[in-house]
Amino acid sequence: MTNPSVIHLRRAATSLVLDARGPGLPRVVHWGADLGPLPADDLPALVDATIPPVVPSSFDAPTVLSLLPEASAGWSGRPGLAGHRDGTAWSTAFRLDRLDVADGTTTGGADGTRGGSAAGPEPGRVALGGEPVRVSEADDDRDGPGAARVTVRASDPAAALSLIVEITLDPTGLLTLRHRLRNDGDAPYELRELTPVLPVPAVATELLDLTGRWCRERAPQRHPWPMGAWAREGRHGRTGHDATLLLVAGTPGFGFGHGEVWAVHTAWSGDHVTVAERRPTGESTLGGGELLAPGEIVLAPGEEYPTPLLYAVHSAAGLDGLSDVLHRHLRARPEHPGTPRPVTLNVWEAVYFDHDLARLTALADRAAEVGVERFVLDDGWFRGRRHDRAGLGDWYVDDGVWPDGLQPLIDHVRGHGMQFGLWVEPEMVNADSDLFRAHPDWVLATPGRLPLEWRHQQVLDLAHPEAYAHLLGRLDALLTEHPGIAYLKWDHNRDLTEAGHRGRPGVHAQTVAVYRLLDELRRRHPEVEIESCSSGGARVDLEILRRTDRVWASDCNDALERLAIQRWTGLLLPPELVGTHIGPERSHTTHRVHDLGFRAVTALFGHHGIEWDIGSIDATQRAELAAWVALHKRLRPLLHSGRVVRVDHPDPAVQAHGVIAHDGSQAVYAVSRLTTSAAQVPGAVRLPGLDPARRYAVRPPAGLPEPAVLQLTEPGWLPKGVTLSGAVLGTVGVQLPALHPEQALLLEVTAVD
Repeated sequence: MTNPSVIHLRRAATSLVLDARGPGLPRVVHWGADLGPLPADDLPALVDATIPPVVPSSFDAPTVLSLLPEASAGWSGRPGLAGHRDGTAWSTAFRLDRLDVADGTTTGGADGTRGGSAAGPEPGRVALGGEPVRVSEADDDRDGPGAARVTVRASDPAAALSLIVEITLDPTGLLTLRHRLRNDGDAPYELRELTPVLPVPAVATELLDLTGRWCRERAPQRHPWPMGAWAREGRHGRTGHDATLLLVAGTPGFGFGHGEVWAVHTAWSGDHVTVAERRPTGESTLGGGELLAPGEIVLAPGEEYPTPLLYAVHSAAGLDGLSDVLHRHLRARPEHPGTPRPVTLNVWEAVYFDHDLARLTALADRAAEVGVERFVLDDGWFRGRRHDRAGLGDWYVDDGVWPDGLQPLIDHVRGHGMQFGLWVEPEMVNADSDLFRAHPDWVLATPGRLPLEWRHQQVLDLAHPEAYAHLLGRLDALLTEHPGIAYLKWDHNRDLTEAGHRGRPGVHAQTVAVYRLLDELRRRHPEVEIESCSSGGARVDLEILRRTDRVWASDCNDALERLAIQRWTGLLLPPELVGTHIGPERSHTTHRVHDLGFRAVTALFGHHGIEWDIGSIDATQRAELAAWVALHKRLRPLLHSGRVVRVDHPDPAVQAHGVIAHDGSQAVYAVSRLTTSAAQVPGAVRLPGLDPARRYAVRPPAGLPEPAVLQLTEPGWLPKGVTLSGAVLGTVGVQLPALHPEQALLLEVTAVD
């Protein structure tokens, strides 16, 4: 007698075991730490060992959680699928029709996302009731590097629905999950919810997620995992300032460098939900998908709906382990930026709407002097845009301000060897604009009224074919007429409220249209990079990053606020994808005052730039700024390729983090004092992640001004540095100066063996 079908996928330090015994949908038996190359007989034994018992006052047979939670299988929590066909087909009982397993790199393009070419062997059908299938690291060695993919095909003839589940485990250990639902009936089917979920084991008893607001994005919150559902819903029509980049479940007390953790990310730039659920019946799940308004998705006969990708990652080494998997995955994408990230000057906080060619060319001169590589002209260059109440939608150069067009400034900037970038906000329109006056019907709205204004603007309905064509035409013309534009800062400054398309909910269609617009612009102008900015950090997700080259983490450049914002944005994104700029001495948004050293250390760890009127600073400040820019350029290869670590320090007034080369040859760490604390000297700071067997020289970078406190007190080792093993530095650490609040110290670490 043959064994039931069992699939074991292995990549990096992660295993996924699927029970495909049928007749229902497969279930995830294990997602987490690598189980090693299990013998064939152990796989069905593992499945049998995880079947729950029958308990009193419950179903008369064991109930298990499948890839799609269904009431017909005994699930009483949040439904995996909710919908109906005129009041029928509201409950499903899918049956497994076919299972395909592919070992190698495969890419899908049915959803319009970017992808590469297929590699590896053709998918093989797994017969129901056949032998267990093991896809392991050894298979990678035999067939070439790539991802393992399982495609599940199931149907429910009574409900007249078909389901495809796509599961991919990539070489970094990152898991992705997507459902595709098709209406096989003769009448429309209204979809209300389709949410992929994954089980996590009972040892995960704490949750961590992120929230926030404008200028204070990515604020962490954690608590015990209670019974019931912890649902993080975003109804902004964009990802949202309060969106949780990751929803993390873990063992008690997990931190950056310790604990076992599981996490998911919902890759969608519209309304979405990310949810953790724990049931009294013993199941714990993490999942996420799109939030749909009533009537938003109605599938005609034969139509299909794909969910957003759910990214899932496991680590036995704490939150830094999650980041390491995600960062390696993102860096391996074909669309990941392949050139050094240019140091960027954005002129917004220097000139605001006061555009003047002479002033801007002088600013470009100063930018070139300090080492800037990209000069970005922000809001105010287009027709009628003298303030934020007019002009959005009229994407023509304002000849009243720019009588000779933008080309003189572009040529001047490029003459210094710098790239030229331009701010746009294509999805928005002001009522005071020629576009709105001509086409008020091109606005996302409900019949008979406009949504409440937000920053004096409304949202263009990009699902309207004529509005889409007009906007694509204007952006294409702008880039064609100005081939010197190498970068667009793409902003999106309001939520989508009452976002109606021809009387129906329009957020889904708008989100898809934005993706299509970006894809088409990238196809026509592949040399132009695009930043996802949305009032700062309100559109940060992995689906928008398939089409953009970096995100703006926050409109707040206050270095103290930025330390936390960047720390937690980095949970998902590697440093080179996050814009981190040196702001002015007095912050534009908080009015705090910081010295240049603190601002520069904070901005060093990312896609570096400046958001400051450097035309008004003196020669001494320019020289110091130039030194920091030069340091970033020297460290950039490390910062934008290395492994990110964050220090679990017991004193909340101390924040430390670093980046380590993957070969262990070098590292750089920053230690910041956020505020005062009970301890005047907070104790040694460990430098984690180094090779314990190697010896390292530790010293501040040469040629930079030291924090003022070092003139008063410093540990004896600091002036000349110290050489210790990676084991000692990671276990004991080094004593640091008694830094004043809102000061930072940078340490370079170099292997000396």
